[in-house]
Parts: sequence; structure tokens; C-alpha cells
Amino acid sequence: MDTKQIDYILELAAAKNFNRAAENLFISQPTLTYQIKQVEEEIKFRLFERSPKGAALTPAGEQFCITLRNIRNELKRAVEQGQNYGTSYRSNITIGLPMRSAIYFLPEAIEAFSKSHEGISVTPHFLQLYDTSSFLKGEEDILFARFNNVKHIPAIKIHPLFESRIYLITERDDQLAGRAIVRAEDLRGRVLMVGGGSPPELKAVQQRIIDTVDVEYFNSNDRETTLTNIKAHRGICLAPGFLNDHNGEFAWTLFDCPEKISCVLCTHSGDKRESVKDFVKLLQEIYREHKEFKA
Repeated sequence: MDTKQIDYILELAAAKNFNRAAENLFISQPTLTYQIKQVEEEIKFRLFERSPKGAALTPAGEQFCITLRNIRNELKRAVEQGQNYGTSYRSNITIGLPMRSAIYFLPEAIEAFSKSHEGISVTPHFLQLYDTSSFLKGEEDILFARFNNVKHIPAIKIHPLFESRIYLITERDDQLAGRAIVRAEDLRGRVLMVGGGSPPELKAVQQRIIDTVDVEYFNSNDRETTLTNIKAHRGICLAPGFLNDHNGEFAWTLFDCPEKISCVLCTHSGDKRESVKDFVKLLQEIYREHKEFKA
């Protein structure tokens, strides 16, 4: 099945009549009928029920058309994006990260890089937290990652970026929110949410609190669930600073613990492009210049 046949199916689904759909497509009715029949033979199920009144989608056809519309829209966006890049850029660097705040200075770096490397674009790809699979497939040129998550992966280069501290996340009006630093004993009597994809460094802190401080705790499935529960006054949690989106919705207060999470950039060993090296160096320089930044 090709894109032209997708267009034929979607037009017939909208028009519900072979003659009307053929006119809209500027083709003959027999041609449209033949093409629809070819597709149905290929996919092994009927898309349309024919009748003297016209053509109606079968239940299977309705579901199939939902997917086809999504495919057509994605293809249209891909073509438009390709046209935009084709006229403005000669090369592209793709960087994978879980959320924009993970590399807080990424927008600043992209702006500075575009001034010194005209014709080279930088495209963020937003990935699942701690997911390296698409980078290892070569879909990204640079990957933001925890050092402990990638240190044993062969054929990559690891570039230190910053050390992320552990923070307590609470509502802004929480009694602990105004402090310069929060200690484990300050959590006594509180409800601590744990889990939710916590890295080993954070899990160690959580377990130490559970073992030594009188706190209640429960497991939270993921970050969004955790933040929703905080907003619902159901508990508080600890999180790495690089996940702070800095939008002011919650209070992020530094937690007193020795654990830090080493955040790095990864590149492919076989990628010898100077532009990739330059962008990594630029990000490293920006973080060195902002030593006061709390991540």
C-alpha cells in the first residue's frame, strides 16, 4: 500500500460514495474501485461495505482509517520539517534527553551554537527517563544520561557535565519549604513517596530515611503521579535536581545527604564530526560558567 492508496481510502471514507470520491480525487470511478480492491486483497479484510447508496466503512475499516490518518499527518509533518531543514541547514545534531530541564542551559547552548556554526541545526529528542535504547540504535548523536547508567556501554564516549544533588519536593507553603537545607530528622512524621523510577543513588537515600526516621512511605508509579500526589497533599518526595523544571509550582529544597548523581553527555565513538565535539564542549563550558546553578 502506498501513500496514494492511503489518500484514496481516506477520501472514500469521507465521501462515502465512489463517484463523488473519484471526482474529488480527479480520477475515474473504476480506477478508485480497483485501487480499493487491491488494498483490501493486500490487508486481507474489507474496508468498505458497498451498497446502492454508496460505501460505508466496516468496523475494521473505521479503526484502520484512524491509524491511516495519523500516518498521513505524521508524513506531512515529516515532509514539512524536511523542507524547512533542507532550505536552512546542511547538517543536524540530535540530542536525547528526558525533559528540557535535564539540560537547563540547552536553549542557551543552541542559540550560541547557531551563531558560530551556521547551517548546522540542533534538534532535541525527548526520551523516557534513563532510556538509552534509541541512542544505541544511532537515532541520537548526543545523549544526556546518568554516568552509572552508561559507564559499562562500549563504543561510546562519556563527557562529564555536572553533579546533581538530591532535593526535597514539597508544596510551596510547606513548613520545610523556606529552609536552606532539609535533614532526614526533619521528615519525622511525614509521608514520603518512594520508587517511581528512582536511580540507585536516590533509592539509597530513601531507604536510609525509612530505616532511621519515623516516616510513613508508599510507592509511587512515576514522576507525574508523585507530583500529583504532592499537589493533593498526600506526601512529599526526594528527587534529583536535574528533574527540576524551575516553573515555581513546587518548592525544591536541598536535602542533606552525601549522594550526588553524576550527569554526563554521551557521544558515539565513531562520530568524528567537529560540530558534535564543539556542541558538547559548549555545554560543558556553560555549566562551568554557572557554578552557582543548583542542579
